[in-house]
Amino acid sequence: MEKVRKILVHLSKESSVPQCARFIQSITGHFAGCQDDQVKVCCSLENNRFLLFGQENGRGGTVVTLKRAPFCPFKYLSNTEASTLPLDIKNRGVDVGVAVLLQSTNQKVLLTRRASNLRIFPNVWVPPGGHVELDERLLDAGLRELWEETGLKLDPEEVSTQLLGLWESVYPPMLSRGLPQRHHIVTYILLHTSLTHLQLQAALRPQPAEVSGCAWVDADLVKAIVSAVDGEEDSVSLPENLPQTVSVYEVSAEGGLSESVLPVSVLCNRAPAEGEDVERVSTGTKFALELWLKTLEVHTQVSSK
Repeated sequence: MEKVRKILVHLSKESSVPQCARFIQSITGHFAGCQDDQVKVCCSLENNRFLLFGQENGRGGTVVTLKRAPFCPFKYLSNTEASTLPLDIKNRGVDVGVAVLLQSTNQKVLLTRRASNLRIFPNVWVPPGGHVELDERLLDAGLRELWEETGLKLDPEEVSTQLLGLWESVYPPMLSRGLPQRHHIVTYILLHTSLTHLQLQAALRPQPAEVSGCAWVDADLVKAIVSAVDGEEDSVSLPENLPQTVSVYEVSAEGGLSESVLPVSVLCNRAPAEGEDVERVSTGTKFALELWLKTLEVHTQVSSK
């Protein structure tokens, strides 16, 4: 048996034996069909394989929403285009990532801006995250990435967790910007802490090689961010009562932090179909933030009873 070298996505449908997902196939499309961009699946991490299977499978696992962008390259990739991909890319399989939505006790979540020198999604705002390593649990991977990128070291016993959803991430995110080079399923995990965002901020020690900025966003700002739906062309109308700027912390080359402000409109930028990317919140992050808003609604309903 070949030695497992990294965590890859494996698929099972209608009780079939799990098979390693192919780089060029749409994972969402495998379960939802050609046109639908969202589907409920079951997932589990077993024996260094991330298993995805339909609810009819009967294997158990956690039921969660899997979604792709409406412009996902693997939704439109032709056989001819797929045949031109280098073998080393086509043979990669589909990697597994984890991203952490860290929620403070006063209901703000941490976003980080990816460093400008990164090859994939530079200058894009995302939650802390990265790859799941061999023999790690999803939570352990999320806490490790949170610590490595931000310096925040949290004990698993000190947080409550919730698997929010799965996002099919492709880079470049649109065929109009080039053929796919990376293919991931990103697992978004919500971490509840008993600390305020100011207490957490005081402990931030970002890694400048990966993070160039940090921001704490609340529900009102998040609603504006997710209203800027990527792939749509209508103008984004921000609420009149929403501040025009948001406080951010810029990260110096030495890792120091300095408080600054960023126009809210920057966080509400959409993913461009052509040309250079822009500073924005990633499409997958918007999906996760929408799910976060729903958890707040549920919490409010429960608290009011």
